[in-house]
Amino acid sequence: MGIVENIERQIQELSANELAEFRLWFAEFDAQLWDRQLESDVRSGKLDTLANDALRAHAAGQTTKL
Repeated sequence: MGIVENIERQIQELSANELAEFRLWFAEFDAQLWDRQLESDVRSGKLDTLANDALRAHAAGQTTKL
């Protein structure tokens, strides 16, 4: 049995309260990973083209207020 299958089996054995606690932990864990990846992408310039396109569209009046 692989690691993922083992984790899946263990998650299935959690009580309702343990599952709720795990969900909260995992949501925070996943958000932190996503934040780190986004920060890395920003620092490396991967998002520069998208940002510049958005700024040009805004300057050209092609955006709407939220």
